Amino acid sequence: MSKAPGRVPRGFVVGRSPRTRRRETMYDHRRLGRELDLFDTDPLMGAGLPYWLPDGAIVRHALEEYIRDRERAAGYRHVYSPVLGKRELYEISGHWSHYSDDMFPPMDLGGEQVVMRPSLCPHHALIYRSRSHSYRELPLRIAELGGMYRSELSGVLGGLTRVRSIQLNDAHIFCTLEQAVDEARDALELIGRAYADLGIRAARYRLSLPGEGGKYVADPELWKRATGLLEEVLAGAGVAYEAAQGEAAFYGPKIDVQVVDSAGREATLSTVQIDFHQPERFDLHYIGADGAKHRPVMVHRSIIGSVERAVAQMIEEHGGAFPAWVAPVQLVVLPVSQAQEEQAHDLVRRALARGLRAEVAAPEQGSLGARIRAARLVPYQAVIGEREAGGDLAALRLRDGRRPGAVPVERLLEGIGECVRTRGAELWAAA
Repeated sequence: MSKAPGRVPRGFVVGRSPRTRRRETMYDHRRLGRELDLFDTDPLMGAGLPYWLPDGAIVRHALEEYIRDRERAAGYRHVYSPVLGKRELYEISGHWSHYSDDMFPPMDLGGEQVVMRPSLCPHHALIYRSRSHSYRELPLRIAELGGMYRSELSGVLGGLTRVRSIQLNDAHIFCTLEQAVDEARDALELIGRAYADLGIRAARYRLSLPGEGGKYVADPELWKRATGLLEEVLAGAGVAYEAAQGEAAFYGPKIDVQVVDSAGREATLSTVQIDFHQPERFDLHYIGADGAKHRPVMVHRSIIGSVERAVAQMIEEHGGAFPAWVAPVQLVVLPVSQAQEEQAHDLVRRALARGLRAEVAAPEQGSLGARIRAARLVPYQAVIGEREAGGDLAALRLRDGRRPGAVPVERLLEGIGECVRTRGAELWAAA
């Protein structure tokens, strides 16, 4: 089943073939991530368990701060929950009977069996259940950037896109049936805005439905209701999509936002799901206007999916030339000679005081031209020669090739700070 093309939320590009994408994206994140000292692996840590180097940690922190800010502005409340849970928790949720092949084996602990969680939703269901709720509180939006672990086979592991230790941008919305479509549609819009801000493009939307076999919860009415609501969400968003049998979560259908890497491989980055199963399994309820107990609907949504896969996609989309607010180094200051080094270090100190990430590329590192080329991925380059040093100026060069010329240092720092603060794609505002 497929729908005719319609309006596409900002940040999305659909209908690109893998061949087109290979032409547009020339970078393999595994190679470039190591060349740029963003992440690496070590056999003693294990396959599928990458570690983040300082510059990669900056990119990751910037992304995590961004998504938390976006979620807070959208009415989400953040929580923390443990990465372990009793086996019984996952028996109740259905993960143990439907998903245990992708889970790490249980560990015996004090006469109990505990499991490294493969998902955050059972924990959030318990957090919801820990307090009574009125219909006036709904929708209740709970978000977490939390760790989870999946027992991926060695043959499918690769870079940051398939890992065993996952930091997931996850959230669960507990709402009434009447609120579910609007909440899922709003989540889809959040995804579109995030993709625009991060410079990520979607290849297509997919409505993921159940397939054959015992992998899925056996409740035809549940599947029918949830699928109908997601179709309403997609219709309301006006986007083209394709239905795919056998790609649903075990407990319900989902909208998947697909991306394609430099080799033409497709993967899911973001998801929106409507779930009737887990509210039933965990006996969740709220008190309605009539004073009686009612069952909430659980909307699962992940705006950028796993931080690992989101960073991998950004590396491939940008070739390491990240948006200014994400870049590990935002400003590099280049004194023409040693005579301007004092002014260069003063500019860096002033930039750091404003929260910018800046460093000096000193003359001993090579000729001015060589230093400029070495810093080609840095959004802003400030050259200080004899004339600039005498007037508290800096000759600004932008990564996109523009040269605004000699700018007062305070104006330079204000301009860069504003572009970084707004997290936009534009490097410099026109005078």
